[in-house]
Amino acid sequence: MEQYLPILTLGVLGILFVLLSIIASKLFAPQRNTLAKSAPYECGITDTVDAPERFPVKFYLVAMLFIMFDIEIVFLYPWAVENRALGAFGLVAMLIFAGIFFLSFVYELALGGLNWGPGRKVLDPIRTPTRTSTNTIRRVGLEGRRELVTPEVGA
Repeated sequence: MEQYLPILTLGVLGILFVLLSIIASKLFAPQRNTLAKSAPYECGITDTVDAPERFPVKFYLVAMLFIMFDIEIVFLYPWAVENRALGAFGLVAMLIFAGIFFLSFVYELALGGLNWGPGRKVLDPIRTPTRTSTNTIRRVGLEGRRELVTPEVGA
């Protein structure tokens, strides 16, 4: 039992230090509550009640594209290990599999899914200046919130 005495003593000293620190901070710390101190803090962002913005669909398309290529890599490793045993059938099956994924990547590039930032080009014929988020997206549950001001494209 005496071999555990140093561990028990260290644990008791740790608990006493924590309790004394909390009591000392409550007794000696200045108590000036302000509005800024009582407001919730999230990484320097001030608390506002703006309507939540939607993620663009392009974000999800790129995320799915990365997941698809991860799945392709997961299937490429076993094929590479058993390449000689599978023979020509395995090679043709993997070429078809990789071709389908390559076509999805080309389709994503054609839609402009990887063009980000202010200098991106609009490659999709569906995206026209007359289609805006105010006339194509039905907003639900915004009663009582302040009106969103969105700049019109081409105005």
